[in-house]
Amino acid sequence: MAAIGAGAFVWDGQRIEEEELRRSAQELQQLENPEAFPEQERGWEPVMEREHFRLWRRPIPGSALFQYRVFGSYTDVTPRQFFNVQLDTEYRKQWDSLVLKLDVVERDPATGSEVIHWVTQFPYPMYSRDYVYVRRYSVDSDRNLMVLVSRAVEHPGIPEDPEHVRVRSYESHMVIRPHRGFDENGFDYLLTYSDNPQTVFPRYCVSWMVSSGMPEFLEKLHSAALKAKKMELELRDYLSPAKGPEPCGAPQHLEYA
Repeated sequence: MAAIGAGAFVWDGQRIEEEELRRSAQELQQLENPEAFPEQERGWEPVMEREHFRLWRRPIPGSALFQYRVFGSYTDVTPRQFFNVQLDTEYRKQWDSLVLKLDVVERDPATGSEVIHWVTQFPYPMYSRDYVYVRRYSVDSDRNLMVLVSRAVEHPGIPEDPEHVRVRSYESHMVIRPHRGFDENGFDYLLTYSDNPQTVFPRYCVSWMVSSGMPEFLEKLHSAALKAKKMELELRDYLSPAKGPEPCGAPQHLEYA
């Protein structure tokens, strides 16, 4: 297994490029102005609405699975706190009781992309699932946006383990828009997500697990951000290069035409 930050990225070609970050930022525009985008970018079916968020889904062509979209808002934590809590793998091991393993395997110094190995519990009687995915983030202070993109990849240093089921289809795009600034309470977020947990359960069971599990995770994430704020926990600050890793090779201003 490659050491973190050492040498060339062993899986060159599977980095998350800047264009992928731009497309993720556009998803917020699609939600606010759907008529300005092609028909294939629409077709979202409402699934759930609660006080702090709305959930939609749409079929993934050629499969029995759905893609999900959550739009929500919080007013009691800052965008920086919410963003840092998502990215801090060590802190997640404390607040997410389902995590069995969560490690940064490798970082790409050219783009800031990181390979993550994540093992998580699934409801009994299912086996735990393990994910190998790459993630990359961007912070655009001019457009007041934060973007985090993750998707499944193959990595030669992380072979399959017979104790877990390897999830090979997984993608997550999070866009955060502060109501004011990165350090002031209040923001909107848009999460677009798809996952094939590779179960033998009927489609409606899988749909229920994903559509109910995602809001539950977001509420735990929000609670963890509140706890970090209240206890003044020292988390890695991913918005400040002096305190965190390199700023991901992404420009501070991206065009989202």
